[in-house]
Amino acid sequence: MSPLLSRLDGLDPLVAIGVASALAAVLIGGVTGLIVLAVMRARRRREDAAAAALVAEDAAAQRMAELQRLQAETAGQVRAMGQMLHAQHAELQRAVHTRLDAVTDRLGQSMQSTTKQTTDNLQKLNERLAVIDAAQQNITQLATQVTSLQNVLTNKQQRGAFGQGRMEMIIQDGLAKGTYEFQFTLSNRTRPDCAIFFPDQRPLIVDAKFPLEAVTALRDAKTDEERAIAGKMLRQNVSKHIADIADKYLLPGETQDLALMFVPSESVYAELHDQFDDMIQKAFRSQVVIVSPSLLMLAIQVIQQIHRDARMREAADKIHAEVGNLMDDLRRLRERVLKLGTHFDQANEDVRQILISAEKVEKRGARIREVEFDGEPDDDVTSVLPAAIPVRRLEAGE
Repeated sequence: MSPLLSRLDGLDPLVAIGVASALAAVLIGGVTGLIVLAVMRARRRREDAAAAALVAEDAAAQRMAELQRLQAETAGQVRAMGQMLHAQHAELQRAVHTRLDAVTDRLGQSMQSTTKQTTDNLQKLNERLAVIDAAQQNITQLATQVTSLQNVLTNKQQRGAFGQGRMEMIIQDGLAKGTYEFQFTLSNRTRPDCAIFFPDQRPLIVDAKFPLEAVTALRDAKTDEERAIAGKMLRQNVSKHIADIADKYLLPGETQDLALMFVPSESVYAELHDQFDDMIQKAFRSQVVIVSPSLLMLAIQVIQQIHRDARMREAADKIHAEVGNLMDDLRRLRERVLKLGTHFDQANEDVRQILISAEKVEKRGARIREVEFDGEPDDDVTSVLPAAIPVRRLEAGE
């Protein structure tokens, strides 16, 4: 403004005044415009603020209504949820009580069952303990018996009695009395352990031998030399037993051609067969068969079958004789039936003749009934009367 005023100083005062007035008017118009513009802006702002306030108020009212609606819905949902929770709580309590009752019942039954099972198990345990005690006692007794058996087997005479006793037990269990004899005396005054009689009355000799010492020495041998010595001793013992049986008990015509050497131990018999096959062959060549308890049982079964076959042959002879007698009886029965048939035929013929005569008599009687009498006898009447029937006497036996 100061450069403009400095310029006005050089002008005419009227012009200056006019220019100043124009400038003032312009300034006033500009200020007025600015004021009007400011007022309009302020009014617009107030209107905008009022509109915004109205919008905010409407929004607040809507929000308040929405909040009230939501509060009502929430209150209804809360009430419904409360009722549902109450019902669920009641249902849960009922289910819990039911399950508790069921669990209590099951627990009681389980405890009763467990108690019963425990009692039964304890009873069974006591029984098993009693069985174990009895088994322990049996084991103790068995150990005592084994010790006594070892003492018996160490003595040669007692060992022989043990073998003979086992053989006698097998034979007595398998054969009937009268088919065997222990300590049977032969014609050479020897007495084998047992003689089993066959249908031809020639006995089969069975003698018990138990080479335990040599077998025990062979089993206990640790070196080849000891095994060789024990094997030689076993061969000597078995050879002596075979020779004694063959020389003393095989008598031609009196005893069977074979004799049995009974070894009362399966293990000893297996040892002989496995390692001393030459002794088995030597015994076979000497007509002596070495048998174990199982083989002796098998031989007893074979002997039983032989006796059974012999009895069947004897019974077959008797049956044959009885069948012959039965055939004779059938022949005589046939002859008598034929005679009786002849008598029946004769009787049938007689009955037929009688029936014929009866028919004739009936016909003649009918003719006589038809005849008319005039007071005089008719000579033809006699011709109507039946002839005398001949009487046949039955012969003796008819």
